[in-house]
Amino acid sequence: MSGFASKKKIKELLGTQKMVIRPLLDEAQISHIGVDFRLGCNFLVSVHGREAFINTSLNEETGTGQRDVRLFFQESRRQIGETFILYPHQTVLASSLEYVKMPKDHLLTLYMRSSYSRLGLTVSTIVQPGYCGCLSIELTNNNNNPIKLVVGARVFQGVLVPSDEESDYFSNPRKYVCSVRPEPSAAISDEDIKTLSELWRLKNNR
Repeated sequence: MSGFASKKKIKELLGTQKMVIRPLLDEAQISHIGVDFRLGCNFLVSVHGREAFINTSLNEETGTGQRDVRLFFQESRRQIGETFILYPHQTVLASSLEYVKMPKDHLLTLYMRSSYSRLGLTVSTIVQPGYCGCLSIELTNNNNNPIKLVVGARVFQGVLVPSDEESDYFSNPRKYVCSVRPEPSAAISDEDIKTLSELWRLKNNR
């Protein structure tokens, strides 16, 4: 992979339906280096659960039962134009207003628009070729002050990076498919977590 898709290339992908962004409320969202995405209406806000921690281990010393990670998040919804307050050092799971279908030969890297990164907001997300759904966003406030965001505002910027070959997103089992709302982590379902747990039990005679 090298370089990034220009404005001309992005419009070409949209015109041929190899890439879909809906709704695209303003053509100005397409810039010379990427696409601006809007903050969606749905949020998952982390809360203190009854358990001491979120468990991403299958080892028995942390308990035989697994608490649903959703119990550590509270759903919240806003209308377009409403505000959402992100408190200092808080992370929320959000999604883009737009539904996206990615081309099979481009990936998308998401960044904060500079006006928001200067407030101390960070996001780090890669969208794989062939993905379809709203973009899932892990949004963190690194500022010492609360920040009020407007739902529907152009908060994120995506840069398309071409690949030297096509990739089918659905060729392998996926944890997050065609999501339209933010979803909590499914890390505990990773195959390597199961393998490591089996290794731990073998080493510790469990």
